[in-house]
Amino acid sequence: MVAHVLRLRFALLVGALRGERPVRNALAFIAAAVVTVVVCHAVLGLGEAPLSTEGAVLVLGGAATFLAFLIGPMLTGTADQLDPRRFAPFGVNERRLPWTLILASLVSAPSFALLAIGACVAIVAVHDGVPWPLAAGASLLGVLSAALAARIGMAVSAILLPERRSRELTVLFTIPVIVVAFPVAAYFASVEWNGNVPSAVVTATTVAGFSPLAAPQALLFHVAEGDEAAAWGSGIAAVLTIIALAALWSYLVQRMLTTTERPVAARERSGLGWFGPLPATAFGAVAARSLVYWLRDRRYIVNVVVVPIAGVLTVFPLLVAGVPLSIAALLPVPLMALFFGWLPHNDVAYDSTALWIHVASGMRGVPDRLGRLVPLLLVAVPVLAVSISVTLAVIDRWHLLLPFSGVATSLLFTGLGLSSIASVVAPYAVSRPGDSPFQQPQRSSAHGSFGAAGTFVGALLLSIPTFWLFVLTLVEGEQHAPAAFWTGVATGLVVFAGGAALGGLIFERSGERLMEFAETT
Repeated sequence: MVAHVLRLRFALLVGALRGERPVRNALAFIAAAVVTVVVCHAVLGLGEAPLSTEGAVLVLGGAATFLAFLIGPMLTGTADQLDPRRFAPFGVNERRLPWTLILASLVSAPSFALLAIGACVAIVAVHDGVPWPLAAGASLLGVLSAALAARIGMAVSAILLPERRSRELTVLFTIPVIVVAFPVAAYFASVEWNGNVPSAVVTATTVAGFSPLAAPQALLFHVAEGDEAAAWGSGIAAVLTIIALAALWSYLVQRMLTTTERPVAARERSGLGWFGPLPATAFGAVAARSLVYWLRDRRYIVNVVVVPIAGVLTVFPLLVAGVPLSIAALLPVPLMALFFGWLPHNDVAYDSTALWIHVASGMRGVPDRLGRLVPLLLVAVPVLAVSISVTLAVIDRWHLLLPFSGVATSLLFTGLGLSSIASVVAPYAVSRPGDSPFQQPQRSSAHGSFGAAGTFVGALLLSIPTFWLFVLTLVEGEQHAPAAFWTGVATGLVVFAGGAALGGLIFERSGERLMEFAETT
């Protein structure tokens, strides 16, 4: 059976290059080969770096590789050519199948790249004084760990997630990766070590080295440093990781072979868009409808596009006026967070006559208030995460990460909480669907302006404590950074929750008034 599966794997690998798009597949294969050569060259170049720098880079790189192989299949939703259920009709030995599939999975372009990089890591370790059998064994453990992680990721994706992955579900999976991965990448790209590894990187390396993420790589450099206790700890963690991953993979294979296949949800095939991946609840329905509006109505799109542009443009007048870049660069992120929180202060007016769906269905107020904020959160959170990391990388002041994040969180969530109230208390007329987003109708009163101004000013006033602690961090040092972060988070979440609850209560009691407003404007 092993020979047949390996022969099938080779056939699939060759067939991918001769498939429907041979040129595209060949170019992708060549690009992967080029990237592998570049990475191998970079790894071999680390042999001349200090041991601490070398260990930090390779251990954290190993951890990132493990996570990529585990999470990648869940994000992409690609079909698994070695799905155990494909072999069930052939009467295969269920006990041998998991290990056969693991061996076959090594016959793939990603696995070949992993083997090449692992060989380079072993060469670097031998150059540092690690015995070659140990270097080869630890590198092989790292490759097997990543291969098992990929198999487990494929199995979990096949069991729990739709096989016909919608674009919307892929977006929901990708956003957390952007929020976490981009700041980390920006941090490492901006750090100038000069032979001294930053304390934060040392801590991350230590944690990853004793975890399943990068224990095999850490073992090599503990041996090179002569730290026997740490080497034993990482070695035991590496062996236990392989055993645990193998046991989990065997269980998943048995479950996939003995459990009725989960039917593919019809809604994924029917093209319901955002209504597919979101829950079938009042909150999910409002969130899906809001996402459709925000992604298709140019009135919303213009608002979202203008906010980052306006935030960045504020830097140039300050630079012309002589303000140092290290200070001027701190302005765009708070300004973007403030405007993102302010944008939904009049969302009821943008609904036009669609508001009757909410009122006629007897929808509760809180699901309505929270569902309308989902599009803003899906846009604002990754934009702010990327903006914060870029700002701190430009000014090279990463000790401001916590207070800066606290300020952005406070402004964003207090704005969203106050907007949840203002949109049902003081809505005002806006351009109709299909009209130019820059065309504003005449208004007979200034009643609505109080909601817009109140949301804007209120978010600023409520964020004053966080601003103060941020300024203290700038002036006196990073001892105030944790307080600034937690003050901003607490302020934002309390106002957000309170605003959604109060706005929901007002919405339930003002349905007739809001309907009259929507019909007459």
